[in-house]
Amino acid sequence: MTQILDSNDSPDISRRNPRFGAWLLMAPMLLWLLLFVVAPTAIMLVYSFCTRDNIGQVQLNFTLENYARLFEKQYFAHFAYSLLGGLFTFGAAALVLPFLRRYFPYRWGDAEFEWWRIAILCFVVGTFLVFNNEVDDVPGYFKTLWVSMRYAFWSTMICVVAGYPVAYFIGRAPERTRNLLLMFVMIPFWTNFLIRTYAWIIILSENGLLSGALQWMNVISAPLPILSTPTAVMIGLVYTYLPFMILPIYGSVEKLDNSLVEAAFDLGAGPVRAFSNVIVPMTKPGIAAGFLLVFIPAVGMFAITDVLGGKSQVLIGNVIENQFRRANNAPFGSALGIALLVLFVVTFWLASNRGRKAAAE
Repeated sequence: MTQILDSNDSPDISRRNPRFGAWLLMAPMLLWLLLFVVAPTAIMLVYSFCTRDNIGQVQLNFTLENYARLFEKQYFAHFAYSLLGGLFTFGAAALVLPFLRRYFPYRWGDAEFEWWRIAILCFVVGTFLVFNNEVDDVPGYFKTLWVSMRYAFWSTMICVVAGYPVAYFIGRAPERTRNLLLMFVMIPFWTNFLIRTYAWIIILSENGLLSGALQWMNVISAPLPILSTPTAVMIGLVYTYLPFMILPIYGSVEKLDNSLVEAAFDLGAGPVRAFSNVIVPMTKPGIAAGFLLVFIPAVGMFAITDVLGGKSQVLIGNVIENQFRRANNAPFGSALGIALLVLFVVTFWLASNRGRKAAAE
């Protein structure tokens, strides 16, 4: 007689321990991670607490001087001043917003907007603006890290704004057209990265293609100096990492359930409301993945700043390279690398946690 198993008695396949064969299949990947990720990171961590002698040889003497050199005391005073500015902004918002909520009730969609979120946002924005203004006046390595984060953040935001419509159009296109459009997105990867970067010198130089075309159309009367400026660095970062934003968002758009969008229109939602309340929430995992793929490598990029920035725009990647290759100071370069690694881990945790919440919703 056949025994019928109840759902509670059925074995949980997801909880089965992997067998020896599964670990054997994963052995090449685990060995690669151990040799080329874990081991170099461990060596860099040990070096970051070491010193060096007069000829640049690493000495295994424990010290925190490398990290103290990165986080200089003067920045803590500026950070405290920035917190005071943020608290002042938060206090002003906390006093004003209840009156606005009482006399000017506002609703976002079908739910009442929570004004306390605006107060917290005011605190964050106030702290950022004050600290951003203060840190530019103080030289140091923390300023370089902060400037690198600014470049990476704004280039990521530009990639989101420019890449989302492209990814959405490709994801909703017919399958034959979709494959052709994806090929166009992947074409830059067919050429070496340095060749593509050096090609922008021809485009952005004062006598280059862009300046010549604008002069020919009588848009400008003199050559346009873009090369060796922050604008050139931003253009290079956006051009390099834009495909890394398009592809994850495209993956989310391709899985988008069109019936939910049609249901939103049937219930009276307009295009803007359907986009903000249905399409964007369902594609948040792709946006989070694209944010990680763009922001993290953009912080440590140094080749673009060397080529297009004319080495006048020094970012944290350039500083780390100089410490290892020119200054021959491996301990301090390792400390900079560990600080950058911690920033990557925090960014990954925040973005992945946000992506998991969006997927759960």
